[in-house]
Amino acid sequence: MSKTFAQSRRWTLMALLSAQAFFSAQAQAQTAESNFPSQNIKILVGFAPGGSSDTVARIMVPKLTELFKQSVVIDNKPGAGGNIATDLLTKAAPDGHTIMLGTVGSLSVNQHLNKLNYDPVTDTAALSLCVVFSNVLVVNAASDVKTFDEYLKQARQENSKMSFGSSGIGGGGHLAGELLKIAANLNNQHVAYRGGAPAMNDLLGGVLPSILSSPTDAMQHIQSGKLRPLATTGAKRLDTLPNVPTIAESGFPGFEATNWYAFAAPAKTPPEVIKRLNAALVATLKDPGVVAQLRKLGLEPTPTTPAEAARYIKAESDKWGNVVRKANIKGS
Repeated sequence: MSKTFAQSRRWTLMALLSAQAFFSAQAQAQTAESNFPSQNIKILVGFAPGGSSDTVARIMVPKLTELFKQSVVIDNKPGAGGNIATDLLTKAAPDGHTIMLGTVGSLSVNQHLNKLNYDPVTDTAALSLCVVFSNVLVVNAASDVKTFDEYLKQARQENSKMSFGSSGIGGGGHLAGELLKIAANLNNQHVAYRGGAPAMNDLLGGVLPSILSSPTDAMQHIQSGKLRPLATTGAKRLDTLPNVPTIAESGFPGFEATNWYAFAAPAKTPPEVIKRLNAALVATLKDPGVVAQLRKLGLEPTPTTPAEAARYIKAESDKWGNVVRKANIKGS
């Protein structure tokens, strides 16, 4: 046998073995995708337990567990306006078993505030929008501020003490407050917390003057008489607070600051797995029991395709990036 012929046989054999390994790996990957989920699914939440995004995730867990036939667990990773959770998501295995319930801040805004070691657009894969909602401006019921006009009067004072809290820098409540400062020429300051729950505790305790809160965090305290709602940030009044005016109808036509949450997976998650995740999320967000619970909290379930969610997140990034620059908002 000639040396040339032997080398040719060797290269042919190596090529065949490489092809076999490639197709074997492909087959294994396809099998794994078709068997998804093969283990528990973890939902990362970038804020403290008891806050709005945490509450929404927990409302959805029972139905998701039923649909996936696997346990679905919440993993709270509060801090840095949701950046800690998002960073963990981008580093997770792209197999669909770790996903995140992200916010307007973590998916659209934080990239304009901080230098991140990941790109929330290219390093994550949108799955579906979750809920869209207005924030509500609330003060402690013991406050001497009775109306939105009185709030503006105090917030315009030099060195105003009428600060407003939120779940963190770049979050929906923070952005709504900054937009109001621009529109109404206010002098009040923002106070960032590690989630809506700790901010609410300080408001109820008389430490914090006001919050632009999610309805989820505020509703029970409004209903119990502990908080006074002054205005909401959406284009129309909340169905759960029909007597509370919008900021737009209170002297600022066109004012709108809508908050939202969306689900995302790590980039490079296989299309078939994304399809299965989307189907379960959409079915859950259309479930009558889940819809009723979310709407009771002033949140509107908003299931979408992955492509629709990706476009929405990009548009919101462009919108709020302009506000960040105009208001000169700095990251943490």
